[in-house]
Amino acid sequence: MIPVKAALITGGSGFVGTQLCSTLVAHGWTVRNDPLRLTEDPDKWQTSLRSVFCVVHLAARVHQMGADPEADEVYHRTNVEGSRFLAEQAANAGIRRFVFLSSIKVNGDGAERPYQSTDPPDPRDPYGRSKCEAEKVVREVCGRRGIECVVIRPPLIYGPGVKANFRKLLRLVDLGLPLPLGSIDNRRSLIGLSNLVQFIETCMIHPRAADQTWLIADDVSISTPALLRKLARHMNRRARLFRFPPGWLRRLGSLFRVSAQIDRLCNSLLVDATPARTMLDWRPATSLDEELARTVAAYCGGKTS
Repeated sequence: MIPVKAALITGGSGFVGTQLCSTLVAHGWTVRNDPLRLTEDPDKWQTSLRSVFCVVHLAARVHQMGADPEADEVYHRTNVEGSRFLAEQAANAGIRRFVFLSSIKVNGDGAERPYQSTDPPDPRDPYGRSKCEAEKVVREVCGRRGIECVVIRPPLIYGPGVKANFRKLLRLVDLGLPLPLGSIDNRRSLIGLSNLVQFIETCMIHPRAADQTWLIADDVSISTPALLRKLARHMNRRARLFRFPPGWLRRLGSLFRVSAQIDRLCNSLLVDATPARTMLDWRPATSLDEELARTVAAYCGGKTS
C-alpha cells in the first residue's frame, strides 16, 4: 500500500520548495525531491513517482518584468507543456492527488473588488497566460485519468529568502532612498511563505480540497506605503516616503517603460480567501508582522554572510 504521507515535490530547491520540503519532513512525510527536468526520460520519472501518494508541482518559469517578444512561447514550453508532461507521468504512476501551484495573475492584475476563484480568468501577461493554460491542461489530464486535482493561486509571496520584486523593495528601504510613494492609497493581499506552506500541506491531504481552485492570503491586506514603513521599522530605519501624485508616477512609468512595476506599487489587488477558511478550516498561523520580521532578518543576515 502506498503511504498517504509520501510526496514528490518539483521545484523543491526553490524559494517555496525548500521551505515546503523541510516542513513536510518535520511533519513525518516521506519527501522525494529529485532534480529531474520536466522533459526527462519518462522511465526516470516513473522510478521517482513509485510509492508516492501526492505530487506537488512548484517548478515553473517564474514571472519576470520586461517585454520579450518570445515570452509567450518560452513560458508555454516550461509552464504548460512541462505541467502536461508531469501530470501524465503522475497518472501513469497511479498518483492519487496532484497539487498545482498557480498564480493570482490568472485572475488578473487587480480589480475593483476582491478576486474569487469563480471569477472568469483574465491574465494580462505571458506568465499569467501560461499559468492559466497550465491549470487547464492539468485539470484535463487529471479529470481524464481519475486523479484528484488541487489548484492554488497565491498572491505575492514573501518570506525569508525572497527574491525578485520584493527583494528590490527591501533594498530600496535599506538604502534609505527618498521614495515618491507617500500618496499611494491602495490595498494588496499578500501571503507569507510559512502560511503558504501550511496551506499546501493542508491541500495535500484534506478531502474537501480535491478538484477545487483555492485563492489564499494572509489575514490582513496592506498598502504599499504601510508595507514600506513596516519593512523600515524591522530594519531600524526610517521610511523616507514623500507625497507625489500617483498619476504622475504612472506617466513617468510609461515614459521610462516601467509601467508594470509602477502599476504593482499603485494598484490594489485583493483576494477573497473565505472558501479556504470555511471549507478547509484553514487559518494563517503566522501574522504579517511576524513574517516580515523573518524576511528582514534573513535579508540583513544575507548581506553579511
